[in-house]
Amino acid sequence: MTNTFYEVTQGEFLISTNPALLDVAAIHQYLSQESYWAQNIPLATVEKSLKHSLCFGMYHGTKLIGFARLITDMTNFAYLCDVFVIVTYRKKGLSKLLMQTIHAHPQLQGLRRWMLATRDAHGLYKQFGWEVLPEDMTKRFMQLHFTNVYLKH
Repeated sequence: MTNTFYEVTQGEFLISTNPALLDVAAIHQYLSQESYWAQNIPLATVEKSLKHSLCFGMYHGTKLIGFARLITDMTNFAYLCDVFVIVTYRKKGLSKLLMQTIHAHPQLQGLRRWMLATRDAHGLYKQFGWEVLPEDMTKRFMQLHFTNVYLKH
């Protein structure tokens, strides 16, 4: 990945791909305690995932208030994950700003396929052209999934 950071400012808010700005503790806290998809995720796992992904931090001043992580080769494919805006900043259009920023990133133009998994945010993503996989496509995709991998025995 490149060392050039992509940044968008709107009013008091900044979205940046600069990893030096990320508040790893805040990201870990949200994912491990508040998300439904990464409950109990270890800090070391979050740190490793951030290191190997294109991350979009959303800030109000220096406070991290939102986040999204993209696993991508920046040529053909991107998997969008770990998207969140903290509760006190929701209903302000910030998730839309985050999605607009991700889609506008210059190095992500021309990708063949983007994917994500969501339980409850279909309405947000549909505004940006995302669609539920057609039934015939769901038979093509496979997974290797280890449930409860973050729970210690």
